[in-house]
Amino acid sequence: MFDSMLLGRYIPGDSVIHKLDARAKLIATALFMIIVFFANNLVTYLLLIAFVLIVLKLAKLGIMFVLNGLKIILVLLIFTFLMHLFLTKGGPVLIDAKIFTIELEGLIRGLYISTRLIMLVIVTTIMTLTTSPISLTDGLEKLASPLKMFKVPVHEIAMMTSISLRFIPTLMDETDKIIKAQSSRGSTFMTGPVKDRIKALIPIVIPLFISAFQRAEDMAVAMEVRGYKGDEGRTHYRLLIWHKRDTIALIILVLFGVLLWVLRT
Repeated sequence: MFDSMLLGRYIPGDSVIHKLDARAKLIATALFMIIVFFANNLVTYLLLIAFVLIVLKLAKLGIMFVLNGLKIILVLLIFTFLMHLFLTKGGPVLIDAKIFTIELEGLIRGLYISTRLIMLVIVTTIMTLTTSPISLTDGLEKLASPLKMFKVPVHEIAMMTSISLRFIPTLMDETDKIIKAQSSRGSTFMTGPVKDRIKALIPIVIPLFISAFQRAEDMAVAMEVRGYKGDEGRTHYRLLIWHKRDTIALIILVLFGVLLWVLRT
């Protein structure tokens, strides 16, 4: 499950989405996180899904390929859906048990919120899959550059954010390897009492922490050997250039947000 995680990975390509400026994709992702909350009925959610499918097509990413990478948040999706299913009340009663009732509003709300969460994760994943780590760092730094007037270490924050994002799939791959290694030795993680399951996690957590610290130390040494000294005196080999297509992409996204807002109930 962990080795299929896509968030934080980068897949080189020549699609329309790949060619967009990193700043445009960061702004678009932030805008979409706001726009997704405009959807509150069947029509707006269908439009939301259609929009994300079109973006996937433009990015030349298969829908099943991306959905396969969402397995890591499956538990969160199920938990969110069940919470709304059992706790949200309203509308006709679908199931009336002795200890709980399931009503139509709970079912609809659970589906809507789960869909909203999936759309957010997919769009964020598209952004990382189509943006190189260097471009992502430069884009974050450029967007936050006005904060330099207030002595905020923008470059360092952008670098740490980018490294943290890229470390997610690395740590997930490492976790998957450790779980497989422990399972081959007869360890069980999904069966038995809760107390035994917690004890079984110790052989996973400790090696994972050691591996994470080792990777962080190796990266620090590599950056120091290459003469990295932060933003001071640093130049860029690849410059970010804002093109007409970036402006058009943001305008389309804003118009889509206006459409959802108009169709709200």
